[in-house]
Amino acid sequence: MKIIFSIDALSPAADKAWRLQSDDTWRTCIYAEPLQENDARLSNKQIAEDWAGRRMQKDKERGLVAKDKAGMFDFLMRGTFAHAVLHRLSVAPIPDKAQMIQTTASLEPGTAWLIYLNTAGQFKAMDANNSKIIGNLDIAVRGEIASSADYIGEQATLKEELMNNTYLQFLGGWLEHLKTSNMGVFIPDVEKLKEVSEYTHDIQNWQPESVNNA
Repeated sequence: MKIIFSIDALSPAADKAWRLQSDDTWRTCIYAEPLQENDARLSNKQIAEDWAGRRMQKDKERGLVAKDKAGMFDFLMRGTFAHAVLHRLSVAPIPDKAQMIQTTASLEPGTAWLIYLNTAGQFKAMDANNSKIIGNLDIAVRGEIASSADYIGEQATLKEELMNNTYLQFLGGWLEHLKTSNMGVFIPDVEKLKEVSEYTHDIQNWQPESVNNA
């Protein structure tokens, strides 16, 4: 798996975007567009996370200048903010249903668990009370936070319909993540699900960015 992050700044109305360049200047762009030759490329998730959420200010010489990271309620105000955009430069795997079931079975009910797909398409879980969720660039697709034995633990994995639907939801979220490059994608509602074959076909036929630009 080969992934790179760019840093894109988006206007309040989402009608204008800029991308950080390797010389620390900014160029106008289409948000989340493919990488271009002089774009800054971040392979370190922590550095990309440090950029995400910073408020941007216009500058005559550099175009934009990054200020402090936004506070919890700053996104309710108008402003231009930086976002970390993932660029996948290799083919994407199809998430493994057996791994999802194994992950679910390993969780102890009574704790608020978040099951998610990381950027490698692997099922993981984190304690929602003691982990960073918002802005976490390891979370490609996220499910609902659950603590009940109806949804996590060994007993939950015996519910075939629940496991089938949950897996389909993650496939749908994974496909959206691949198409949009968005992180922290919520799984779709059960009513909007397609067949497994449709999801696997679309995932297999999804194309990564050209290595020529990367």
